[in-house]
Amino acid sequence: MERNKISFTVPGQPQGKLRPRWSRTRMYSPQKTVDYETYIKEMFVISYPDFVLLEGALEITITAWMMIPKSTSKKRAKLMIDRVIRPDKKPDWDNLSKVVGDALEGLAYKNDAQIVDGILHKYYTMQPRLEVKITGARI
Repeated sequence: MERNKISFTVPGQPQGKLRPRWSRTRMYSPQKTVDYETYIKEMFVISYPDFVLLEGALEITITAWMMIPKSTSKKRAKLMIDRVIRPDKKPDWDNLSKVVGDALEGLAYKNDAQIVDGILHKYYTMQPRLEVKITGARI
């Protein structure tokens, strides 16, 4: 493993970060968001058990492989697999990147402010997953 390059996969349907909720006295993240961030952290730690935080400016590429809906016709499903039809439904690109960025803070890098370039792709598949790649940013 190069010091400035990591990649790992999070199996299952990708989920975006949900809006924070309010109680009478405080703001908190919904349990579904907390659970998914914890899952991302676990997948990272399994892939990199003794990881040392990345330093400096970073570039992140997130590829969200979304499950093809069960009600989809075979013809349309083939177009989805061939990437002719791309996911234009939720989760939004910003919520996907936020959930990953926040989950990896303190594990992969000190602060998600280190991410200076980011790319997010959304595709359809029969094996849903989230693929994350982080490298040192190019100049």
